Amino acid sequence: MRSLLLLVLVAGGAVAWLLAPRSFGRAEDAAALILMHPEISWEPRRPGEGRLFRIRVTASEHTPIMGVRGEVGSEELHFERVGERVFVSLAAIPVGSDSTVSTTVRVVYVAGGEQTFERRISITPGTYAHEELRVAPRFGTPLDAAARRQLEGDQEKATEASRVAHRTPRLWQEVVIMPRDGRVTSGFGDGRQFNGQISSRHMGLDLQGFQGDTVVAATRGVVSLVERFLLAGNIVYLNHGGGLLSAYFHLSEQLVEVGDTVEAGSPVGLVGATGRVTGPHLHWVVRYGRTSVDPRSLLELTKPK
Repeated sequence: MRSLLLLVLVAGGAVAWLLAPRSFGRAEDAAALILMHPEISWEPRRPGEGRLFRIRVTASEHTPIMGVRGEVGSEELHFERVGERVFVSLAAIPVGSDSTVSTTVRVVYVAGGEQTFERRISITPGTYAHEELRVAPRFGTPLDAAARRQLEGDQEKATEASRVAHRTPRLWQEVVIMPRDGRVTSGFGDGRQFNGQISSRHMGLDLQGFQGDTVVAATRGVVSLVERFLLAGNIVYLNHGGGLLSAYFHLSEQLVEVGDTVEAGSPVGLVGATGRVTGPHLHWVVRYGRTSVDPRSLLELTKPK
């Protein structure tokens, strides 16, 4: 048989392909290959709004997988092989999501061909506090043209850092620590009202600190930004690869340079009150691509079981 024979049979969730992947002589027959759908699951089963979670793809014993790609919402997934038949990727649920989010998973088989699977993931709504802040009048007035231009430049630099994190192979390790020991003074996702007028949402975690206290890297990564931003003051961004990045705001001093490789616990800066803040503290940010998540969800996801 010199031509390609393809017979697709669907029965009981299985797909049977009769393939002749190459030319065969008269003495040869095409082997029958039964393709079973892989199992697609996620942990936790109902991920929280504004939190990281893991997506797992497990191949059928009889249908080996070469690789997996996919997305959750608008963010690319980065699957790694963690066992003979298992692929895992981090993913994130954006703040403000509805009761479910969609994921697309594309599986490439060792024997050739690929399949695309769509799933809806039910999420647990976030529970956020609401706090009112009293700040200096200058912090509550609209930005002038020069400040708006600087803010737009800062935002573009942060966006590019997210793009680079998606293009970088995983650097982070399962060892993840708090960047300092201070108590949480403002939670992730909390609503904010400034002087009774300006409302916003707090997209990081504020940790108590005194001027000059040391701030350390949460996990392994490469320094991607060392800048002075308009609102965040002196900042350090770490690219952890595989879509993951973290940032450290309002520093009095930065202790690293762009391109430095840091490990969990490496000093990256000192607590300060630069930018638009009311006093010294660390504002810690964790993002998957451009999606900000509660930094504590990274700690919980990597906590030994």
